[in-house]
Amino acid sequence: MPELPEVEITRRHLEPVLCGAVVGRVGVRRDRALRLQPRPGDFVSRLRGRRVLGLGRRGKYLLADLGDGLTWVTHLGMSGRMAVARPGEPEAAHTAVIVGLDRSLEVRFVDPRTFGHTSVLTTAELAAAGPSRLGPDALDSLPTPARLADRLVGRSAPIKPLLLDQRLVSGLGNIYADEVLHRARLRPDRPAGSLAREEVAALRRAVGPVLRDSLRRGGTSLADLAYLLPDGRAGGYLERLAVYGRAGEACRRCGGTVERIVLRGRSAHFCPGCQR
Repeated sequence: MPELPEVEITRRHLEPVLCGAVVGRVGVRRDRALRLQPRPGDFVSRLRGRRVLGLGRRGKYLLADLGDGLTWVTHLGMSGRMAVARPGEPEAAHTAVIVGLDRSLEVRFVDPRTFGHTSVLTTAELAAAGPSRLGPDALDSLPTPARLADRLVGRSAPIKPLLLDQRLVSGLGNIYADEVLHRARLRPDRPAGSLAREEVAALRRAVGPVLRDSLRRGGTSLADLAYLLPDGRAGGYLERLAVYGRAGEACRRCGGTVERIVLRGRSAHFCPGCQR
């Protein structure tokens, strides 16, 4: 958390704020946020004075094009969010980086649990960084059912942890992997290689509707409100969750009882009544 829907919603909110704007003052409140910058001192010097030419996303990464082969890369980690504020407005607790714009606005990276990071990378540095190791984007470039099935052949690992492996498909995390598997009627602990071709096709068909429904509703803000939209509003998808975080409650589809198990150190929620 945040996962693909939350990052994409953040991108859509930030795009009109950032694109075309020139970066002015840059304030680093927490050095840990720059831990993946090859030389931390480059972050401010590479960012300041640059015009943002475009804002994209791959998986859970935000990618801002600064021109001349420079990309501003941000990963929100477990609890990060981007906030838009006016200069002089009080800073939220755990603000890590503030980027001032020539539009009398600031974009602030807030990260309570400090797992997020941001950097400005050259083309060569970006080629060696996290985004270059990502698999197809779960929203924009899902592999065909046949290609996905081929990648699962012979795999003994449970399907849920594989969906969290960003090299298979990028953008899914704990919440939406559970929701996709529920929609596809597949147990999270099924060995990936045991899925028949038609089951893999059902899995692929489930991804888009789950992600698009979350996008329409502003993403998922859990009780801790770690994720908020850049304008401070909470996402509204929590009430739509079918199984995630609902252990002991009734399945919205069949009325069975939702269970929680742990697979390779991560929780998984599912309904044993309708997921096989």
